[in-house]
Amino acid sequence: MGRFVARRLLQMIPVFIGTTLLIFLMVYSLPGDPVKSLFGPKAADPATVERLRHQYGLDKPLLEQYWNYLSGLFKGDFGQSFTGRPVADLMAEAFPVTIRLALLAFAFEVVVGVALGVLTGLKRGKFLDQIVLVLTLVVISIPVFVIGYVTQFLLGLKWKVITPTVQDSMNLGQLMIPAIVLAALSLAYVTRLTRTTVGENLRADYMRTAVAKGLPRKRVIGVHLMRNSLIPVVTFLGTDLGMLMGGAIVTEGIFNIQGVGNTLFRSIQTSEGPTVVGIVTVLVLVYLVSSLVVDLLYAVLDPRIRYA
Repeated sequence: MGRFVARRLLQMIPVFIGTTLLIFLMVYSLPGDPVKSLFGPKAADPATVERLRHQYGLDKPLLEQYWNYLSGLFKGDFGQSFTGRPVADLMAEAFPVTIRLALLAFAFEVVVGVALGVLTGLKRGKFLDQIVLVLTLVVISIPVFVIGYVTQFLLGLKWKVITPTVQDSMNLGQLMIPAIVLAALSLAYVTRLTRTTVGENLRADYMRTAVAKGLPRKRVIGVHLMRNSLIPVVTFLGTDLGMLMGGAIVTEGIFNIQGVGNTLFRSIQTSEGPTVVGIVTVLVLVYLVSSLVVDLLYAVLDPRIRYA
């Protein structure tokens, strides 16, 4: 296991460098001058523009700019935004909010999605199974922003159950409804995926053997069935945590949550390259760590899998 972890960590290095390089080149190769955009519609003084470009290192070749960014990154320096604030400070304000929102959505997705998937998988073809299949298909067919606006209108404006927008982004209670909206699409996929794998494994030979040996039903389902059925679900959930954090931009915009999504959206609008690159770099790290955790969980869920 130790060799596997070491090998996976070494594999992350070229993936991280290649991904961040691609993102860096894409962001800084966009047309337009981010320094001139700081002046808005006013005509910028050429001397001032050149001074600012030199100050932020924009007058150097792109690869040299990336090397400087990467060198600072290993020292914990994400650079400085064009407004003069360190990017690390901006992320320190935004990420705790989005992490809370994403973890709430993830917990709801895991608990409700897996429970519904197991229940419908055990009762395939029954009335409950058909209802859940229809509902999940409806959720998958509706864009997230539509679900968000409908939820905001019904619960916030019409029925007055919640405030239409989040007043305190650090309040877990106010983040509950946005978290459910954020998790809705992934919840539908988790439910259908769990249902499919449970239904397939119910017909497997090892399940018939476990029942024939007279094992208790709880042990047959809780140990033999669940451990094998959850392997593809864990794969999906591992990558979905990063998707929840990156995809929160729509939900945060609808409910006025001051998290990563709002910060990233404003940074793209104002051509804040350092902020965009810094946020996406952290999201890349989240994806890489999630992928490693998923691989390690395989050995826990399925004893046939060994990393040595």
